Amino acid sequence: MRNEKRVNEARVAALVRDLLTELGEDPDREGLVKTPQRVAKALAFLTSGYGLTPKRVLNNAVFTTAANHMIILRDIELYSMCEHHMLPFFGKCHVGYIAQGKVLGVSKIARIVDCFARRLQIQERLTEQVAQAILDEASAEGVGVVMECRHLCMMMRGVEKQNSVMTTSAVLGSFRDDPSVRQEFMSLLNNHR
Repeated sequence: MRNEKRVNEARVAALVRDLLTELGEDPDREGLVKTPQRVAKALAFLTSGYGLTPKRVLNNAVFTTAANHMIILRDIELYSMCEHHMLPFFGKCHVGYIAQGKVLGVSKIARIVDCFARRLQIQERLTEQVAQAILDEASAEGVGVVMECRHLCMMMRGVEKQNSVMTTSAVLGSFRDDPSVRQEFMSLLNNHR
């Protein structure tokens, strides 16, 4: 699934070339000659989520079923970029939902995570967006999302804390309203560590 609104890679490459010069580099030296084009392509990929919607990534992979129990997909790898410094953050996302006659194709849950992760983000908003999309697209009774990420903006610069992990959660529907549902979700996540 390609980004509909394509990044103008030639323009981005020209900007990266200017940036290299501003940083004191020679963009014509051997190791940097193709760097502007590589960075432009990388940024187009890393921000490809702007051209996606949950409905589009699902591609009709919502299936009718009698299932009305909790479904959990753990350890979904995610990579995103902090909107404050444009440095990567990465980690794992765990999604649980209670079906109400519909289930999502399992790989599509990971695609929904990528849909929002491939944008400039903050982890807090990313967690909420994934939860809301699963709730809406699956017509779920409830949804829980937990993300555990390491942020290079905190590890490489500033406070330089190498072992810090940020954990965020979003609970909607029955996961928010019913403490026993939320507890079951958290227990299932913690039992597999």
